[in-house]
Amino acid sequence: MSTNWRLGDVDLEQLDILASEAALSLKIGDVVTLSGPLGAGKTTFARALITHLGDEGEVPSPTFALTQRYETPRLDLCHCDFYRLQPPELEELGLDDVLDEACLLIEWPERASDWLPADRLDIALAETSDPNTRHVTLTGHGAWGPRLDRLHALSDFVDETSFAGAKTEYLQGDASARSYARLILPDRTAILMNSPRQPDGPPIRDGKPYSELVHLAEDVTPFVAVADALRTRGLSAPVIHAFDLDQGFIVLEDFGSQVFGAEVARGVKQDGLWGGAVDVLSALATKPPTDTLPIEGHAPYPLPSFDADAMLMEASLIIDWLWPALHSQETPEALREEFSALWRPLLEQAAHADLGWVLRDYHSPNLMWLPEQTGVRQVGLLDFQDALKGPLAYDLVSLLQDARLDVPEALEREQLDRYCAARSTQSEAFSSDYFRTLYATLGAQRNSKILGIFARLAKRDGKSGYLAHIPRVARYLERDLAHPSLNDLRRFYEREFPTANELPPLAV
Repeated sequence: MSTNWRLGDVDLEQLDILASEAALSLKIGDVVTLSGPLGAGKTTFARALITHLGDEGEVPSPTFALTQRYETPRLDLCHCDFYRLQPPELEELGLDDVLDEACLLIEWPERASDWLPADRLDIALAETSDPNTRHVTLTGHGAWGPRLDRLHALSDFVDETSFAGAKTEYLQGDASARSYARLILPDRTAILMNSPRQPDGPPIRDGKPYSELVHLAEDVTPFVAVADALRTRGLSAPVIHAFDLDQGFIVLEDFGSQVFGAEVARGVKQDGLWGGAVDVLSALATKPPTDTLPIEGHAPYPLPSFDADAMLMEASLIIDWLWPALHSQETPEALREEFSALWRPLLEQAAHADLGWVLRDYHSPNLMWLPEQTGVRQVGLLDFQDALKGPLAYDLVSLLQDARLDVPEALEREQLDRYCAARSTQSEAFSSDYFRTLYATLGAQRNSKILGIFARLAKRDGKSGYLAHIPRVARYLERDLAHPSLNDLRRFYEREFPTANELPPLAV
């Protein structure tokens, strides 16, 4: 089965835009073919595509060498020109091996038709009566069919916004299925979020899938609703320029590139950044969410609550994934029951204490430094589509026990004191001692979840890079479990898991 996308009278500028959009979809193992007569623009398109992958050098035609490899920031690509290919040479090129670590862009693919895989993207260019334009037909074969449909829909969506005609620049995303690109016009930029609706997955409890049980966003509706709610509360959530809730596309304000983690890496003092982020949370504590959040032109979005069942389901990921990886066996049911019995009363209490916004992923990869702004607006907020109403301590834990980079214990204590002092000023009912107990409980819950997620990403999804963060998160967990209110839980963890300093390499 194949899918077609036809474009007529495409000029050089439009061809370049098309190449920039196609570059967003490429991944290792892809085969893209370029066909058409001599002079149709195959090499022009190939050069544009390679340039949009981030290669800044020259892109010569590989007519005589047959292949030319590019190690771009996005991925490795092998550009092939088979115009002079002789049949015995095809096997010598080892294209199957190339696909294990790169993608292939092939001109004159008809000379290697017997080799071409069933899953591929064909791009055919044909001349028109105007020497400055071409007809372009894209055909997605096999698994490329739905991918081409998605690319076509994305292109049409952008064309209907104020950023029509923009070139796209791939941006590194996160561990989810979402992808991002920068839309570039001569006078302005924006960010394009491509977030297809995620299938629920198999039911795992009470007939419900994991995403529903822990209240994860399955489409872009929560992002649009929460972004507007945060802006109305005086915070720097991005302006939404355009959105399509059904297809999962959003054009949003571009906050630039000063992500907290990158700022720390280039020498900006961590205490200043984290202090600003703490001030955002203390300010947000005075502006609680409503039960439903409005969306212009659509039904309001009901904000979920972070209930004890969801918290326990998340914490249990450490038992579901890290424990088996450490012990090389399935988790015994009796151990699961003991784990749940220890956690449930703690989480039942936390689920009803000191409630407000829980943005849920309030940490360095999702926070931007906006020095041109003032006050709490200097911190840009990016990732909040999984927001909930729940215990306010959760986001402070996310920030002060950052899974992606080290937060020194002294800085954590200093910023925890800063937050408690601000909250005490806001309300006489605020109890610093009780909040610190909640902080330790939710820290242990969140870090248990993260350790399980990182083990799952490595074992199930082949993303072993996350294993490098496990010792850091394990150290945070030990800090949390040291709180006197968690003594019984600490003894369980000490019995079932090695210390952070003794963690062995995981058998994933």
